[in-house]
Amino acid sequence: MNDHEKYDYIIAGCGCSGMSLLYRILRTPTLKSKKILVIDKTKKINNDRTWCYWERKNGLFDEIVYKKWKSLQFFSDNFTKKLSLNKYTYKMIRGVDFYSFVLAFSKKFINVTFKKENILRIDTNNQKGMLITDKSKYFAEYIFNSTNLFLPKITNKNSILQHFEGWFIKSKEGSFDCNTGRLMDFRVSQKHGTTFMYLLPITKNEALIEYTLFSEKTLKKNEYEIELKKYISKYLNIENYEVIHKEFGIIPMSLAQFERKHKLSKSIINIGTTGGYTKASSGYTFQFIQKNSDIIIQNLLNNTIPSPKKNLRDKMFEWYDRTLIEVLISKKMEGREVFTILFKKNNVDKILSFLGNESSLKDDLKIMTSLPVVPFLKSGLKHLFKNKF
Repeated sequence: MNDHEKYDYIIAGCGCSGMSLLYRILRTPTLKSKKILVIDKTKKINNDRTWCYWERKNGLFDEIVYKKWKSLQFFSDNFTKKLSLNKYTYKMIRGVDFYSFVLAFSKKFINVTFKKENILRIDTNNQKGMLITDKSKYFAEYIFNSTNLFLPKITNKNSILQHFEGWFIKSKEGSFDCNTGRLMDFRVSQKHGTTFMYLLPITKNEALIEYTLFSEKTLKKNEYEIELKKYISKYLNIENYEVIHKEFGIIPMSLAQFERKHKLSKSIINIGTTGGYTKASSGYTFQFIQKNSDIIIQNLLNNTIPSPKKNLRDKMFEWYDRTLIEVLISKKMEGREVFTILFKKNNVDKILSFLGNESSLKDDLKIMTSLPVVPFLKSGLKHLFKNKF
């Protein structure tokens, strides 16, 4: 084994989870001199993602937040509500800004190596993590993996897909209230399943508009375009605009078990979606990656296995997620009906706290009892003992 192939840490995949962890390692005095390899098959130079999340205070990446909102809206056929945020601020970060920020910071460290190679396998060798690419082999004390190599099997029996196409548009006239976003607008057709529009205005002339569905399969490409054009015309009353950027994404909302560490080795730690950091019931990922990255850093400092262990509250929130997904998969209730009741009967800060796994047991109970008992009770009991409390 050559010395140049040995590292303290290997970060497999330089998306949100990998780069978030790298940034935290390099900001930690006792870890920042570790020999680190970051490896991916592509370079992160494009604006391939837009992440939105909410925080109570200023966060680690506030410097690159593209836009913030303290006011949101919810729309359904017979219900509209303005959501005034008190404790939280809703934030947007563009992928290109995030990647550039972390890459620029990491260039200060000669102990960090970036390689563009295709990852074929991640395994162990003599109790060390081993990563094999199309060009070489690399070894490390810990491999932090965000590739899809260890993803559980996703089927239409255990999962639904959250899939979306988003357009950043620029209108000819000032068409948007740039201080208020639309978190969910269910006034669109529900023929494919839970379907809503998501609108985040950047300026009076620019906004992100996203057509989002929770369903068993994706649509034909032109169907997303048809619905976006229809919404822009019918509900925003905009005819003269240009599309300046497009994004498409698929996020599993799954009952499958995502493992935070490899079953056979403590050297392989799954992060990001592969490690189950995506919120199963909503698809939100960014804020959970940040929370779990903090725990990984603390575990490294304490010389314990880096993978965050699930405590009782983690398992309870996982159970809540699985209950909702079961309701949607089994079609016991429409997603539009569930979310309308949720926002109609609860304060938005309480909902965001609940969705962010930050709520109290008292608030959990209030939110759960605001929803219809029968479908949620049946689904909840079905998954109660599968969560290994």
